[in-house]
Amino acid sequence: MLHPRGGALKKMLTPFKLGLGGRLGSGEQYMSWITQDDHVRAMLHALVDERMSGAVNLVAPEPVTNREFTKTLGRVLRRPTLFPAPRFALRTAFREMADEALLASQRGEPQRLQTAGFTFRQPRLEQALRELLGRR
Repeated sequence: MLHPRGGALKKMLTPFKLGLGGRLGSGEQYMSWITQDDHVRAMLHALVDERMSGAVNLVAPEPVTNREFTKTLGRVLRRPTLFPAPRFALRTAFREMADEALLASQRGEPQRLQTAGFTFRQPRLEQALRELLGRR
């Protein structure tokens, strides 16, 4: 879930603002994302819509690769993204968490939400990041 005061985005902001951001590993792993606002709205929609039951993917409709996410965040912050974090370095620093959280590929799609008529306020990553970070 994307929000500048919490989660992964908060942890990424400092290195990216300093021009030290870069892709993780190959950068080809998919990252499903959603803004906090859309996440809360989607949960409420799933709770009140009688057509919805069971598991629901609470993700934005456009998953991106880590490489795309990195380039987009760098563009929004107007900072270079030249420093990749190699797989071996991530595994050394984060052990099992590197493979499970940083290098794993997740390409979720919100098909059930969209079929039920849910409309995302921030469906595109660049738009979402610009809004969240006040970078119009």
